[in-house]
Amino acid sequence: MALQLKPQAELATALAWHSVCALTYTRDTWVKLTTLPSPYAAAEAKLLCPASSDSWVVWVPDHGEAVVNKRDFYL
Repeated sequence: MALQLKPQAELATALAWHSVCALTYTRDTWVKLTTLPSPYAAAEAKLLCPASSDSWVVWVPDHGEAVVNKRDFYL
């Protein structure tokens, strides 16, 4: 196995990069749910409006409206 050396500038850029993902959700976006509001609810929901800084009001097929925390859905 050969040793792979990186230029100093490339190394500095890699060290300065932060792996924080900041997603911005918008109204009418369909998201996948990690936790279903009921056993019969669909696994996807449509974002309606923010309920707070960390939750959204969503519409879930076969369930209706629900308030879902951001950690309970993804794109």
